[in-house]
Amino acid sequence: MQKYLTQSHDRIFENNRVWAEEQKKKNPEFFAKLKEGQSPDYLWIGCSDSRIPAEAITGLGPGEMFIHRNIANLVCNVDLNVMSVVNYAVRHLKVKHIVVCGHYGCGGVKAAMTPKDMGLLNPWLRNIRDVYRLHESELDKIEDEEKRYDRLVELNVVEQCRNVVKTAALQTSYKENGYPIVHGWVFGFHDGRLVDLKIDFEGMLKGIQKLYNLTD
Repeated sequence: MQKYLTQSHDRIFENNRVWAEEQKKKNPEFFAKLKEGQSPDYLWIGCSDSRIPAEAITGLGPGEMFIHRNIANLVCNVDLNVMSVVNYAVRHLKVKHIVVCGHYGCGGVKAAMTPKDMGLLNPWLRNIRDVYRLHESELDKIEDEEKRYDRLVELNVVEQCRNVVKTAALQTSYKENGYPIVHGWVFGFHDGRLVDLKIDFEGMLKGIQKLYNLTD
C-alpha cells in the first residue's frame, strides 16, 4: 500500500514537470505573466465533485477563472468562505461573469433528500431541502425519481444564483458598472456538455430588491 501511495504521489509531480515544460515551450513568458497577477473574467462556483474540472470542461486556462467549490455548489450567506470569494471576485478582481454550475446526478442533492442522519452534513444539506420545499409542488408532480432529482439539481442552481444576486457586492457593482452577470449552468456526465439554464439575471435582480436591496 505504501508503495502504491508513493507511486501515485510521484506521478503527480511528474505530470507537473511535464506540464510546466510544455507551457514554457508554448510561451516562454507564461510563468512571468502568471506571476504578475490575475484578472479573470469569470467566477466559477461549482460542486466539489472530482469529475468536473472547471478549466478543462470550459477550455479556459490559468488566470481566466476564479474558482470556488463546495458540496452541491451552495451559496449560503452564513458561509464566510463562499461569501469572501464572491466579495473578493466582485470588488477586487472585477469579474464580469459569475457562474453557478451544478451537475446532474449530484450526490449532495441525493443525500439531502435521503431520510438519514448525515451527522455534520445535516445543516449543510438542509439548504437543498429548503430548495425542495420552495418548489415542492413542481417537484412532487415528477413521478420519475431520476428526473425529479435532475430538476432539483437545476432548481438548486437557480436558487444559488439568486443567493449570489442578494449580496451587496453584486448589487453595488452591477449598479455602478453594469457587471457582473450571473449565470446558471449544469454539467451532464452522459455527454460532457454544459446546459445553460438561461437565468433571467435582470428579472431575478428586480425580483429580490423589495427585500434584499442593499444599494442606495
